[in-house]
Amino acid sequence: MFCGIGRFIGINIYPIKPSNHVATLVTPVSALMKGEFMRQLKSDDSGFTGLEAAIVLIAFVVVAAVFSYVVLGAGFFTTQKSQETVYKGVEQAITNIQMIGNVYGLASPVASGINTIEFSIGLAPGAPTIDLTKMRIVFSTSASTPVEFTWVTTTADATHFTTSGSTTCSAGAMEQNDQCKISFPVDPVAVNTKMTIEIRPSVGASLPFTKTSPPTITATNILY
Repeated sequence: MFCGIGRFIGINIYPIKPSNHVATLVTPVSALMKGEFMRQLKSDDSGFTGLEAAIVLIAFVVVAAVFSYVVLGAGFFTTQKSQETVYKGVEQAITNIQMIGNVYGLASPVASGINTIEFSIGLAPGAPTIDLTKMRIVFSTSASTPVEFTWVTTTADATHFTTSGSTTCSAGAMEQNDQCKISFPVDPVAVNTKMTIEIRPSVGASLPFTKTSPPTITATNILY
């Protein structure tokens, strides 16, 4: 009974061992709550000091800096590779070789027709040095099959062309401001014959062009 009344009015009643009389110990709820709160506060008094907070902050800053460095490094690497890919694509797409002057057809003897082709080439502005030893020249006419010529240091023949005009050209390379004269023999070409010549460098796009022999053949002829 007393316990029920105690809970109702907000007090705790602790019974004493049975004896000749009944005694109660009354404790206010607010005092109990205050004591419990103080005990919890006293037992949970841990917290950050200034030094600990600084260490944690520095750790976060270091981790963020390392992560940023890794991300930026990966971004720079990707950008560099993309630029290299673009440069390689442009280098392969453009023609590094350009024609200089006319294309000549030499006839010796004149009666047999044109039997030697000569022309000069150079590098386009900004083009890299070309290895002439890896360059190929393909010659064909409407009445003959294509013939491929490669570079040779001695005398031109049915499958080899020679270069002259500068020291580097004679050595099998073409640099900026060089004008290399290409010469190679062909099967006799008659009058009014269309000829197709294609220059295939090791780097860059090929340079094809078409020429026609004149109506009258002389010792030296300008192909048009």
